[in-house]
Amino acid sequence: MTSPTSSVADLAALRGADAELRAFASLLDDAAAAAQATRLEGPLAGQWIAVKDIFDTAQLPTGYGSPIYAGHQPASDAAIVGIIRRAGGLVIGKSETTEFAFLQPAPTLNPAAPGCTPGGSSAGSAAAVAAGMVPLAVGSQTGGSTIRPASYCGIVGFKPTFALLPTAGMKCFSWSLDTVGLFARTVGEVAAFARAASGTRIGELPARAPGQWVVGVPDSYPWGELTPSARQAMERGVAALRAAGVRVVSCALPSWGADAFAIHDTIQGWEAVRSLAHEMETASDKFSALLRDTLAGYARITDAEYAIAQAKAVHAQAAARHWFDGIDVLLTPSAPDEPPEGYASTGVSTFNRAWTLLGTPCVGVPGAVGVKGRPMGLQLVARPGEDALCLAAGAMLEAALRD
Repeated sequence: MTSPTSSVADLAALRGADAELRAFASLLDDAAAAAQATRLEGPLAGQWIAVKDIFDTAQLPTGYGSPIYAGHQPASDAAIVGIIRRAGGLVIGKSETTEFAFLQPAPTLNPAAPGCTPGGSSAGSAAAVAAGMVPLAVGSQTGGSTIRPASYCGIVGFKPTFALLPTAGMKCFSWSLDTVGLFARTVGEVAAFARAASGTRIGELPARAPGQWVVGVPDSYPWGELTPSARQAMERGVAALRAAGVRVVSCALPSWGADAFAIHDTIQGWEAVRSLAHEMETASDKFSALLRDTLAGYARITDAEYAIAQAKAVHAQAAARHWFDGIDVLLTPSAPDEPPEGYASTGVSTFNRAWTLLGTPCVGVPGAVGVKGRPMGLQLVARPGEDALCLAAGAMLEAALRD
């Protein structure tokens, strides 16, 4: 799907496949795709890329997953879209998102676990990559919206260090948490995508033998016990790492880990009410009941509660930069369980919220399964700013799970 000579035929095939999967909210027309495909140069040259429909695009409508913005056509591209275009990537379409990248499910199906949710909020991005429709996709994460759908769809998801990739031109939900996320089928592909999108801010991945790695595994989690599927996935990951020669050690999450998890919703909620104030005032009748009720609850968060939560966040973020002494990366489940059956829910972000608030880079690696045989990802977490190390660890885990 990357050859200029075959792009029109492949685009027709993509449309046919998407009629069932519903990964895309909109696609380039044949003429636009063919015209752009002949003048692509750069590190992403010719790569078809899906962009989550919360990022503005001048050539495609942007609906933010809401009927309020049906047919909305931005005048300019979001910053990340411009970066992709300048790097030679072809933004082939806008991938489906949950309503304002929150909880109301998107229409997308899960190609890796039929009958189960693909997760959210970046449902279309994850499903499009998992189905082989595109090699790369852009999503976002405010809670767990990159790592969780990657886990559910059996692909790689990467959440960089907070603010490493620009959110200008992205529909804001929580400005302290919103992070651009990336999807691919392999760690190598997502790493190349991340390097192209970040310029020089992500360097070459460090080359290390497995025996040079120290991976920490939490002995408990303040947000709950492991489910049988999560435990099975962790056992698979730990066994694979040890068999490869990696040193795996038990570690305790500090008290601020619990704080980071607990205050995430306070910060997200207070900011969401302000980010969606215009829509709440002018078109709340077009909100889903889930969003309307949740925002009503968030509106009760006081300024004082928000200030306290932000102060705790600053403390936790500073502490996270030093806590990893003695280990290179942390290994956790990507999600608390396998993808749930049905489409009424997108699952929960239990194993992602704290890391999103802390701003740490995280990479979700496929290769494990839960007790029902559905995909389960494993998440590696590194210090803020150590994105290249995080991705190198992901490549190491990927290889260990494959052997």
